[in-house]
Amino acid sequence: MLSMLALAVFASLLLYAACSDIARMIIPNWVSIALGAAFPPAALAAGLPLGEIGMHLLFGAAVLAVGFFLFAANIFGGGDAKLLAATAVWTGFAAFWPFLFWTATAGGVLALALLAARQFVKQAETHPPFVNHLLQKQSGIPYGVAIMCGGLMAIPSLPFV
Repeated sequence: MLSMLALAVFASLLLYAACSDIARMIIPNWVSIALGAAFPPAALAAGLPLGEIGMHLLFGAAVLAVGFFLFAANIFGGGDAKLLAATAVWTGFAAFWPFLFWTATAGGVLALALLAARQFVKQAETHPPFVNHLLQKQSGIPYGVAIMCGGLMAIPSLPFV
């Protein structure tokens, strides 16, 4: 029962981050903090050993360090880097590769869809403001959506499922 609650928290926070990224191109810090902070109690409730929980946290810190380099190189947004690291805490090393595969796949599909939309769909006053913002050529890609997809697809690989 607690594992299902933990997975609901995991999925809900990822969904909120994706929606926020679509609407405002911002992933609030509190979402990544809550996602990372929710893992230790969920893992303890699922019976994971303390050493393994520590390794998950360490792995998340390593992914955050890589994310900061990607942010500094202007490849990734800061919110994306933090969300990726917080999700990596949940996946650990073993489930990170399926997560990364699905995140990259969803990111590629999202990028192609936005490129096509920006080419063929015109901005209009009848569109919600966030749609017009997404349609601007200089606008970025809300990669929080891809991270959410990767995280949800990695659920079967999580250590306490």
